[in-house]
Amino acid sequence: MAISKLKAKELYNKCDYDKFKFHTTAELGEKLSALGQDRALSAVELGINIKSKGYNLFCLGPEGTGKTSLVKRVLEEEAILRPTPLDWTYVYNFDEPHKPHAMSFSAGEALVFAKDVAKLIEDLEIAIPAIVDSDEYKAGISIVSEKYKQKKEQYIKLLQKKAKGKRVALLHMPMGLVVAPIKDGEVLTPEAFDELPENEKKELIEDLNAMQKEIENSAQDIPSWEEKQRGEVNALREKFLKIVLEKPIDNLRKKYKSHKQASDFLKNIQKHIIENIDDYLSSDAAGMPQMEDDALASLLMRAKPEEDKYGKFRVNVIVKNDKTKGAPIIHLDHPTQGNLIGKIERMQQHGSLLTDFTLIKAGALHKANGGFLLVDAHKILSQPFAWDSLKRALASKQIKIEAPGDDMGYNSISLDPEPIPLDVKVILTGDEELYGVLVERDPDFSDFFKVEADFATLMDRNEKTELEYAKLIGSLSKRKQIRSLNKQAVAKVIEYSSRLAGDSLKLTAHIASIGDLLREADYWARKSKANQIGKNHIQQAIDAQKYRFGRINKIMLEQIERGTILMDVTGERIGQINGLVVYNLSRFAFGKPTRITTQVRLGNGEFFDIEREIDLSGPIHTKGVLILQSLLTNRFAKNAPLSLSASIVFEQSYGGVDGDSASSTEYYCLLSAIANIPIKQSIAVTGSINQFGEIQPIGGVNEKIEGFFDVCRHNGLTGSQGVIIPRTNVVNLMLKEEILEAVNEKRFHIYAIDSVDDGIEILTGIKAGKPGKDGKYPKGTVNSMVQTSIEEYYNQYVKFAREIICRGDQKKGG
Repeated sequence: MAISKLKAKELYNKCDYDKFKFHTTAELGEKLSALGQDRALSAVELGINIKSKGYNLFCLGPEGTGKTSLVKRVLEEEAILRPTPLDWTYVYNFDEPHKPHAMSFSAGEALVFAKDVAKLIEDLEIAIPAIVDSDEYKAGISIVSEKYKQKKEQYIKLLQKKAKGKRVALLHMPMGLVVAPIKDGEVLTPEAFDELPENEKKELIEDLNAMQKEIENSAQDIPSWEEKQRGEVNALREKFLKIVLEKPIDNLRKKYKSHKQASDFLKNIQKHIIENIDDYLSSDAAGMPQMEDDALASLLMRAKPEEDKYGKFRVNVIVKNDKTKGAPIIHLDHPTQGNLIGKIERMQQHGSLLTDFTLIKAGALHKANGGFLLVDAHKILSQPFAWDSLKRALASKQIKIEAPGDDMGYNSISLDPEPIPLDVKVILTGDEELYGVLVERDPDFSDFFKVEADFATLMDRNEKTELEYAKLIGSLSKRKQIRSLNKQAVAKVIEYSSRLAGDSLKLTAHIASIGDLLREADYWARKSKANQIGKNHIQQAIDAQKYRFGRINKIMLEQIERGTILMDVTGERIGQINGLVVYNLSRFAFGKPTRITTQVRLGNGEFFDIEREIDLSGPIHTKGVLILQSLLTNRFAKNAPLSLSASIVFEQSYGGVDGDSASSTEYYCLLSAIANIPIKQSIAVTGSINQFGEIQPIGGVNEKIEGFFDVCRHNGLTGSQGVIIPRTNVVNLMLKEEILEAVNEKRFHIYAIDSVDDGIEILTGIKAGKPGKDGKYPKGTVNSMVQTSIEEYYNQYVKFAREIICRGDQKKGG
């Protein structure tokens, strides 16, 4: 194709707002951000509907494409159709207290059961202590006490009878019966006893020993009496305790008779209380015989902090579902290990960290069980232990609460809760780079996440999608509670979307950027006291964004204007050309021209890319230089060695250079230097080349053109200035209004080309020339001049080589 000088209408794809049948977006129906995401949606539907192991999803795409909110809406539509999963609780394990039991209930029933058990505990806390105050209990205890009291009295009477005729007395002391010597009816003190005659002492000691032996012989029956008394009292206590327990517990067991675990748990409560009767029913007023050791133990128990003896009967509800809501959807924003698989909290007591089953807390996997869990992949991978815990849970299909703190030396009581069966769909979100790393570096990843939902960044732009996009804009304005847009403003947003997409026939799917623009346009509309957002408010928001991020751009323009950065935009130069580069900042990109120069000299075909020599050249740029070297050699030195050397450099470039978009520019500069042909400095160039001299598309074409235009405008537009771009990039053009006006007024030009021959003709004003059958180019053409110059270099090289050889021969002959 011939060289094309583009018209203004080819530089910007306007949106015709007259085709819109609405006046403002308030008239439009709701449109969710699924526009252009059919491929991703089909993958999501596939993943969530295949029940087999490993069919979890990884939704990949840049941040801001709305993938998370879109996936949520798809899940919401699916979740409401699915059954509500089970509730889950943890209860005390009476056999192994450090291994709490997991107990499931139908949706909504766990909380009811927990409340029923709490009410049972509340009733028992009143009813059990009240037993000791009941008349029936007191009467029963009194009968048993009186029975054994009489036996003791008979025992004492018997001993007293045996003591008659002996000079001893039986004394009742706290530790029991004690034998003491007497004289004249009075108990002797130790001092009085020592003053007695030896024979009298001896007689008294014999009486004391005889009586002590009688006491010891008779006392052998006392332990059996006390044991029998304890047995009868305990039987009585157990009888009354069963009466108190049976009715409320049996009533609850009947209510939960279809739930074996719940019924067994209630039965175990009753069994535990009866087996540990002393913990629940005080023995102080029970008529129990107490020895000295018992009294001491009772005193020590009272010195201890009071234990919540009913606490172990409580029900810890960790998951409760609303049976009307369907399957749960959990979006875990902070995926620590504890937040993911649950945790066991601890409380400090007497310098130690203690815990029990009531401090078990559910993780997101518990809450999402039977439904869907949505997690940001970057976040979960940044949390210690979380990623491995997730994989273990998916592999084993159960949630096992792990406590890494126990491995770090904490002085705490450890628990090992019973694992809970897991049935969940995990949806990870992340970018394409992270997805690639996981596929490559984690051998388990592809087994657990078999479905890839690839969210597009672009969508087609046509009449149908423009209307759908208008609905999306309206939905965003309603959701963000900002003013509605008139149709002119909608058209401007659509055009802006194409600019963000870098393609006049595409629209961006980066919904966050559109949302930001609408919010900022609403600010300008509010500031101007407008009821609606108009086209001018959209433009103000765009201009304000450029102004906010344009500090570095402005500084570079000033440096060019002052001559700090050397740049010619008029005249002609040999071996010098204006290339175009793009600077990508965090949220803003802008283009600028850069001077590229080339020097050639007699040599052996070496090309010195100065950027590469000092490690400032990236691999793609190096590839571009090698391609232009191949192109030059193939065209002009096919049958003879290339007998020149060249050096190429980006002048005043102090950072890295990468990309091949300057390869055509470097080629033109090289031809200029070889053939000594001046190049117009009023024309900047961008475009990649292949080995056949065809021009290939590049990125950032809009920014590059605008960058050169800004420099030319600052220096004054002459009418001869312009930019050469690949024809394949014409579809990407969405240039600013100032350039359209300048092109219309013929003060600035944009050329679209297909080959390097087209470009060199524009830059030199001389025909490039096509080779004849003999491989020669027509005289007076650029390619002919280059060919001639290269032949001259070859001849000089041959001459120089011969001279060197002759000098060598002369030295040998001499």
